[in-house]
Amino acid sequence: MRTFATWLFRVLLAIAVVVPFEAFAAGPSLRQGLAAIERQDFARAAAILGPLAQAGNPDAQAYMGYMYEIGRGEPQNYTQAALWYRRAAEQGQSWAQFKLGMLYNLGHGVPPDSVEAEKWLILSTAASPPLGAEDRRRMRDAVRR
Repeated sequence: MRTFATWLFRVLLAIAVVVPFEAFAAGPSLRQGLAAIERQDFARAAAILGPLAQAGNPDAQAYMGYMYEIGRGEPQNYTQAALWYRRAAEQGQSWAQFKLGMLYNLGHGVPPDSVEAEKWLILSTAASPPLGAEDRRRMRDAVRR
């Protein structure tokens, strides 16, 4: 499990690097929240990102979903993770669309639903940054089968 969490954390950091600079224009608070995640200070990250997520920031919402999903900074709760991912995904946040699709595929926090999973994975793949596009295509195709 630790290996998966380490891998997921590295993927998140790679995604954060390719996210357009405009995503960080919300102010230093989002940057501070992401820096806290990078330091693995998830309690601090939740304290910073929670209010931003409540205010509607899709990037903060996606990271709150991640923290609920892995149980860092917040108790592990797939239902809460799905709620935060959905809020971000509905605003077009590509990574949240991917994560929501995977939750539907696995039935974590939401009923298993291959149609919903494929829908979110298709949207995510279409909006994917070049660095993650191939991986998302493979996951989308695997869920489709």
